Amino acid sequence: MNNLKIVCDSLSDISKELRDRYDIEMVPLTVRFDDKEYRDGIDLEPKEFYDMLRDGKLPQTSQATYSQFKSVFDKFVNEGREILYISGSSRATGTYQSAIMAKNDTDGKIYTFDTMNFSYGCGMQVVKAAQMAREGASIDNILNQLEYMKENMYVVFSVDDLKYLQRGGRISSSKAVIGNMLGIKPILEVKDGLVIPVAQVRGKKHVFSKMVDMTNEYCGEGKEIAIGHGDCNQDMSKLKDLATLELNPNGISIVDVGSCVGAHAGPGILSIFCVR
Repeated sequence: MNNLKIVCDSLSDISKELRDRYDIEMVPLTVRFDDKEYRDGIDLEPKEFYDMLRDGKLPQTSQATYSQFKSVFDKFVNEGREILYISGSSRATGTYQSAIMAKNDTDGKIYTFDTMNFSYGCGMQVVKAAQMAREGASIDNILNQLEYMKENMYVVFSVDDLKYLQRGGRISSSKAVIGNMLGIKPILEVKDGLVIPVAQVRGKKHVFSKMVDMTNEYCGEGKEIAIGHGDCNQDMSKLKDLATLELNPNGISIVDVGSCVGAHAGPGILSIFCVR
């Protein structure tokens, strides 16, 4: 067993299957619907979450807490493990700061790395670190690889219904209404840990081609990519087919976009993740 334990948070959208395969510990953020709380990625399956959104229920999300991280860090330090915590963007949530506070109160070797990204833009880095740890790579080599991926990670996505961006304060209510009426779909990227609108198209068909073209421009062909979606398998399949044709990828992973990201994007979110 490698002595380095990889820890992440649920913003990474890593499936349970991958977490189990690579011995990754996930600290969940919290999702609330009315008075009921769910642990993101544990208590709430993506389809159930998106069905609740479609039924008009409004979620609230909150960061992972100091006590959650303290418990996890204490557990693995007491087992004699070193820890590498890889976080979702610190510019979007206080989760990373919770981990830093817990680290400072824990005796043991604990390393932290802020991916400055979301969903599998973070998760891809976590999985790579876990693969390297399993192969016996040193912490310095793992951190160097994470720095490379952080600097070269490309994330582009689009949402299907503008009301979710409006609820999050990213666009005005009038723009959301008019945009939905006209079939306008925003194209967004993650830059410096924040979501930035970069383009817009009319109609879903053009979403697929625009996202693939932008990925090709930034990353080129022949790279490993991941496609994320918010309970929209049919659209995901169309995007996957086009990406396969145009990007000639060296493998495609399919990712369920989880509830903490989905709460701000809504059902139908589509995304492409790639490292150039």
